[in-house]
Amino acid sequence: MSALVARTGRHQQRYEGGHRLIAGCIPFKYTNLVENSDGTHEKVVEVLMINSTSGPGLVFPKGGWENDETVVEAAIREAVEEAGVRGDIMHFLGHYFFKSKTLQDELSPEGLCKAAMFPLLVKEELQFWPEQNTRQRSWLTIPEAIGLCRHQWMKEALEAFSRWYADHMLSNPKKENHGSET
Repeated sequence: MSALVARTGRHQQRYEGGHRLIAGCIPFKYTNLVENSDGTHEKVVEVLMINSTSGPGLVFPKGGWENDETVVEAAIREAVEEAGVRGDIMHFLGHYFFKSKTLQDELSPEGLCKAAMFPLLVKEELQFWPEQNTRQRSWLTIPEAIGLCRHQWMKEALEAFSRWYADHMLSNPKKENHGSET
């Protein structure tokens, strides 16, 4: 077993226009099929949320995008470090702006952040991961996740995920095995 270690520090963080650049993802998987009243079957999608280390509520894995990686690599790294999952990035959901009380520094004194968010189709849940001692995973339906989301910007990203999923994954299930559409 090789030890996974979370990156720490901000000396390699990317900034743009006074915003710290963040990469994150909405990990998702399929659970048991549900039988509809007409006898057809439907997959149920669940999203993975983790507890916040800075207060109550649940969040999606996200963190600083560093100079030596692409935004997609950063989102995948954060999923492994914070949530202990690996998978495939499927699509770019958009940029979400927020202000962080805990991410204030000399390059972003007001704590302004710009997060790039992606759906991540989970292929593997790790037994051991870097932040397992401070993070707990929760698999939730989309309505449950919207109700438990700590931050408004994450609710907006989850709503974008829900629309993307309905438009692209439900109408074309073969896309499930394809990689990034970014």
